[in-house]
Amino acid sequence: MVSFLEFEKPVAELEARIVELRATASVGDINIDGEIATLEARAAKMLGDTYAKLTPWQKTQVARHPERPHFKDYVAGMFDNFLPLAGDRAFADDQAILGGFATLGERRVMVIGHEKGDDTASRVRHNFGMAKPEGYRKAIRLMELADRFGLPVVTLVDTSGAFPGVQAEERGQAEAIARSTEACLKLGVPMVAAVVGEGGSGGAIALAAANRVLMFEHAVYSVISPEGCASILWRTADKASDAATAMQVTAQHLKNLGVIDTIVPEPVGGAHRDPVEAIASLGAAIEAELAAMDGMDAQALRTDRADKFLAIGA
Repeated sequence: MVSFLEFEKPVAELEARIVELRATASVGDINIDGEIATLEARAAKMLGDTYAKLTPWQKTQVARHPERPHFKDYVAGMFDNFLPLAGDRAFADDQAILGGFATLGERRVMVIGHEKGDDTASRVRHNFGMAKPEGYRKAIRLMELADRFGLPVVTLVDTSGAFPGVQAEERGQAEAIARSTEACLKLGVPMVAAVVGEGGSGGAIALAAANRVLMFEHAVYSVISPEGCASILWRTADKASDAATAMQVTAQHLKNLGVIDTIVPEPVGGAHRDPVEAIASLGAAIEAELAAMDGMDAQALRTDRADKFLAIGA
């Protein structure tokens, strides 16, 4: 059963009515298939109409939906022969960022991404996808390994931001994020990043300074969370909706601004309603972007990457 968001309540009420009718039909001799079909059509249309006009704040809520696919789901559904690699070879193995060798279609790649977890225990273990310095240093190690073996790098971004705790700052959080961003820009192999949920602040850009940046239709990508922005500007998180609108956090806004390259469509109602379709759609988009960079040498890839980011806002 899908968890409904606040703005989906009218759809939730219709779907609850459909469930009741089905239960009634299963225990009686009354044929109400026609009424059920009518309600299902109404619910599908209402869902489509609702998602066709989502506000930036509503898209933020969809991007954070706990049932959206996470890194492990993408690895299982999109890649073959995944070989996880752990540790930064300096301090620890951060579970907020995972990665390893994998096969995408016929292409061997290095895949790296944020993992938020999907229940209380796993969310705590993965620190809700908020990486510490050792997470970014692990990402650097894996990117450099991919560069050494000539493997394209694919990153899946889904984090509210880097971990803001004292321990992380003591271990050089800002430096680790900067080094990870630098490692992306220095790669001599193709790199494709996909924002699959939240793309929050430096915690996201550290894995997203790529040749091609893809973004799911209902994902968000911003320098700070709407709540954080509202707390700074209005001294209250209650203005998060206004902040989300002002910051232009949606894929549609960012495509127009040149921050991202491609918007990947989601199933009606968001990726959490049909993860299989969403994962297949993203996989095809990433394969297409990698194929488009076939034949580019290391210097051309670095120049392409630099030109892309220098052109933003020009």
